[in-house]
Amino acid sequence: MTSVAKLASAKSRQRQSEVAPDPLKTAKGVYVTVHGHFYQPPRENPYLDAIERQPSAFPFHDWNERIHHECYRPNVFARVLNDQGKVVGIVNNFEYLSFNVGPTLMSWLERYDMEVYQRILEADRRSCQRLNGHGNAIAQAYNHIILPLANPRDKITQIRWGIADFRSRFKRDPEGMWLAETAVDYLTLEALVQEGIRFIILAPTQAERCRPLPTEDESDPEWHEVGGSQIDPTRPYRCFLDKDKYIDLFFYDGPISGDMGFSDLLNSSQIFAGRLGQAVHGDRRPSQLISVATDGETFGHHKQGTEKCLAYAFTGEFPGRGWTVTNYAHYLSICPPTWEVQLKPVTAWSCSHGVSRWQDDCGCGGGDVWHQKWRRPLREALNWLRDELAEIFEQQGRKLFNDPWQTRDDYVEILRTRESFSDRARSKVEEFLVRHQCRSLSLAEQVDALRLLEMQRHSLLMFTSCGWFFEEISRPEGVQILRYASRAIELATELTGTNLEPQFIKRLALAPSNVECFGTGAEVYRQLVQTAQVSFQQVAAHYAISSLFTSFPEQARVYCYDIQQLDYQRQTIGTLTLALGQVRIVSEITWESTELVFAVLHLGGWDFHCCIQNFQKRKTYGELKEKLFEVLKSASAAKTISAMSQWFNDQCIDLEHLFAEERQRIMQQLTEETKTRLDQLYTQVYRDNYGVLVAFRRDRLPVPVELQVAAEIALSTRCLSEMMSLELAGDDPEQIRVVLPELEAIATEANTLDCQLKIPEAKNILEQLILRLLWHLLYDNNPATLEDDLKLLERIITVGEQLKLDLSLERPQEIYFNCLHNAIVPQCFPSEKSPSNGENLACRWDFAQLSLLLKLGEKLAVDVSPWLK
Repeated sequence: MTSVAKLASAKSRQRQSEVAPDPLKTAKGVYVTVHGHFYQPPRENPYLDAIERQPSAFPFHDWNERIHHECYRPNVFARVLNDQGKVVGIVNNFEYLSFNVGPTLMSWLERYDMEVYQRILEADRRSCQRLNGHGNAIAQAYNHIILPLANPRDKITQIRWGIADFRSRFKRDPEGMWLAETAVDYLTLEALVQEGIRFIILAPTQAERCRPLPTEDESDPEWHEVGGSQIDPTRPYRCFLDKDKYIDLFFYDGPISGDMGFSDLLNSSQIFAGRLGQAVHGDRRPSQLISVATDGETFGHHKQGTEKCLAYAFTGEFPGRGWTVTNYAHYLSICPPTWEVQLKPVTAWSCSHGVSRWQDDCGCGGGDVWHQKWRRPLREALNWLRDELAEIFEQQGRKLFNDPWQTRDDYVEILRTRESFSDRARSKVEEFLVRHQCRSLSLAEQVDALRLLEMQRHSLLMFTSCGWFFEEISRPEGVQILRYASRAIELATELTGTNLEPQFIKRLALAPSNVECFGTGAEVYRQLVQTAQVSFQQVAAHYAISSLFTSFPEQARVYCYDIQQLDYQRQTIGTLTLALGQVRIVSEITWESTELVFAVLHLGGWDFHCCIQNFQKRKTYGELKEKLFEVLKSASAAKTISAMSQWFNDQCIDLEHLFAEERQRIMQQLTEETKTRLDQLYTQVYRDNYGVLVAFRRDRLPVPVELQVAAEIALSTRCLSEMMSLELAGDDPEQIRVVLPELEAIATEANTLDCQLKIPEAKNILEQLILRLLWHLLYDNNPATLEDDLKLLERIITVGEQLKLDLSLERPQEIYFNCLHNAIVPQCFPSEKSPSNGENLACRWDFAQLSLLLKLGEKLAVDVSPWLK
């Protein structure tokens, strides 16, 4: 062999022996990024700082809760199933998704489900560890306003609030930001760059032209027109604002992203991966990014069960094809742009007319049935109100703050304090005011300062994009932004004495509604917004009427109001109950306060008479009590109401004026007695006709509806009663064993008679009991009673199946799966490496007990076959 051949052979062997480049450090091969835009609009009542019940979300309390059940929780505990439908893996999809979670949604998650909230944060930390410090989470402009339509101040505040909210949660600076509806123009890009945002994600339709980045030794490359969505989405682009100022852009693959939302692409991870594979270029470029983006709610809410497709794609299908799952920030770090792009002037991903969907009758979102001529007048009315409020804020704010607009930008700190540190909220607010005040403020001035800032918060919330997105101004989304406007107007009136509402309503009258009973936005405002306003008097009335059914402590919280009970007395004469009291009410948000006196008369049933007035002086209040209780002794409703009207100047509030949920709770209590009597009646009918029912079933004849209804109500009542006993038994196995035989008998009876038991409360009781017993069994275990405890748990699950309660065993599955891989399997097979991220748990089980624990997995539909064998 010649020396040249030997040298070539040696070099070849050297190349073969070299380790392949790490795709996480060097851009090599195919990379996949799936972005989920997770967002819910703010739904809170502006006066109560809480979401009220939304009947359209039934059986859930509200739409946030429903979508959480269908999407957010399933995605942090996404199942990987085998062919038998048993769980072989539980994946936190947020560890692999590129994602943004809107601040208003994150605030709700933090309040409602801390476990899910923490797993989202943990997913970002794990992605940082996996991807060289680049986390999956990106920020979002705060409350989803269309930034190109915002004025410069609002644009900056929205971006700063989004960044500050992100930083406080994820404990790092965001590298990218999601723009509401991907709506963008060059002024928005300027603002993003100013605030340190490195990249954004856009639709391919938003690009105008692109070219390779010029180099010093080459002439300027030719521009390629890509305005018809022809831009190559497999690479990042640089968008220059001037010679030295730029922001990097990613364009998602439009056709595939559309198929994710509007076809069956996510029914199978294999089909999903195959579709992504069609986007891979066959050229010789070192790397390419297949990037798709859609609403995060697609994964489970819009398309049920699709979180499972993602889970297997991320952990099985994509790695099996040699693809690297990454996020935009990481890919940017290993593959900076080599091309630049110019954008169309003003665009968004959900409107083909720029951003007209949020200001004009462009047809988008109309369904070709209703017009959207209301959009422009609504936008102009809110713009006018924004400018009026800004002038008030600036004039009044200069008297209180060093820099009013900087104070507004920093106010997001207080919003986060209210969410996370309620016990320390007041001291945090005091520190905030001291930091920004231009002089020492009195308590009244502190209240004004908070009113000003809340006024500005609501002036931002009233531009939430959802208000224009759909076809009609009177939809809940349009009403919600008008409610924010109403609250802002009210705060401005309190601050200045000038009422902007008449002028605002006049402008809304130019917004034509598609609904005949409204006619214009003015009537929408009068009927749906003004009627929902909440005063201190209503809060006091809520407290007064509720006090007849609830024993309030001296210090109580009603939504976002602290209520101090200064005096309270109640007397009952015959069917009449009269309660009088004096309360001090303080808003937790603005620190506004008042002292009120109330008298509430319950005449029985649905009849209430409640009167409220300002507290004047102790002597007057004493005379009021003495007079009314004296009149009550006559047991005359007419005389008592007459005396109340005299003292309270005919100001009366009844049950209809209560906050909806409290009103519904009281209505439930008032009907309990009637329901009990009816249950007893149906039970008697059932007992008297049991033999007849059996005969009808035996001979396969149609059962009379009246008898079938009586049987179902009687058995449901009996079952619920036993479930209450089960709940009272707590975690005591012996007490539980006493109740179970009766529940088993009810199940047998119901199945024999083909009865559908309507007892949702029973489902919740049984699910909670299973969860508690499983936790004690696995983590507080007593080896001496393990076998009996396991049999009891399996028996309870079986009872739920027999009663056809459609038990959800998802949480027990999650607890068991964690213990399986962190305790059971490591003890069975010490050499087997656990796939779980947790540490091994201490356990005290022998071989026979471990075998029993593995069999429990079968009952919970967890795949334990590899270890049972």
